[in-house]
Amino acid sequence: MRTGGLGVRIVVFGLTISSSWGNGHATLWRGLCHALRAMGHQVVFFERDVPYYASARDEGPYGCAWVLYDDFETIVGLARRELSRADAAIVTSYCPDARKACELVLEEAKGMRVFYDLDTPVTLARFHAGEPVDYLPTFGLGDFDLVLSFAGGPALEALCKLFGARRVAPLYGSVDLSVYRPAASRSPQSELSYLGTYAADRHDTFRAFFLDVARDNPTRHFVVGGALYPREEVWPTNVRHIPHVPPSSHPTFFASSRLTLNVTRRPMMELGHCPSGRLFEAAACATPIVSDVFPGIESFFEPGSEILVARSKGDIQAAIDLDDEALDRIGRAARERALAEHGSEARARQLVELLSTPPAPRR
Repeated sequence: MRTGGLGVRIVVFGLTISSSWGNGHATLWRGLCHALRAMGHQVVFFERDVPYYASARDEGPYGCAWVLYDDFETIVGLARRELSRADAAIVTSYCPDARKACELVLEEAKGMRVFYDLDTPVTLARFHAGEPVDYLPTFGLGDFDLVLSFAGGPALEALCKLFGARRVAPLYGSVDLSVYRPAASRSPQSELSYLGTYAADRHDTFRAFFLDVARDNPTRHFVVGGALYPREEVWPTNVRHIPHVPPSSHPTFFASSRLTLNVTRRPMMELGHCPSGRLFEAAACATPIVSDVFPGIESFFEPGSEILVARSKGDIQAAIDLDDEALDRIGRAARERALAEHGSEARARQLVELLSTPPAPRR
């Protein structure tokens, strides 16, 4: 790793940085890249061009040198050159060419070799179910100098035990505080909002905590933003569904409701210590949050004062029934916590520190 005040150069092979449609990777990477660039570092991000992201790209710039390619073989030469002068190379979960990228990084990278699992609970759940995890190398993670995990707690030990990782560290989600901030004027049009892509393993909770609550409150308005919901989904008449909300519109979306809901995917719930990026985004916008309960939630926001927690539909109703002053107080407290601990700049500093720690001797 460079010293003497020179910035570090990082090469990333990832899922996407250009489109937030149906995934949480893009906004996280854009925040990190902007923060790293402001600190004097450089990122080169390799992304395969796929139709579903090509049709829903977010406005740039993305804070990095962005390489969009059709076929991995066409960029191997460029990737080798970048790896030869990089201080660190990172391959992420769900990278479409993860296995090829892992082999290239392990063979060619002169700097720190890193795997970043942005989907650790899903990775472990698929492994335990005997399902293929095609973004992991067939030989495991033991050859990497560092394995980063989106989840902390027991996930870190599992990555060592199951996949042979030698050095692991959590790198949680974060929020770009230059993008996510309170709206200039807050005039809620709905009681409760929910921003999230459809996922079958959390849909029962979403129905109970959101759709059923909406049906119980027919004179109040509710709003959902997110892609991939089944066509046969029946929305209550007082629920508005927006199929895709681009990141630039997230602050306005959060400001449009008195309260926003967080629902955790089942693998994240079972493993714990894996907060959704939406938690940090809503908090940065000072929108009060009500969330289902997952192990470790108190490590990120204090239940009762910085976030509301719900174990039943009745808890959601109780949160909605709070007066505006109480909700605003919780929203402001959540924003203060996000500013202090969960911004992209804080995570970028943590990443650089992790990359600056000398790795154990390579095999």
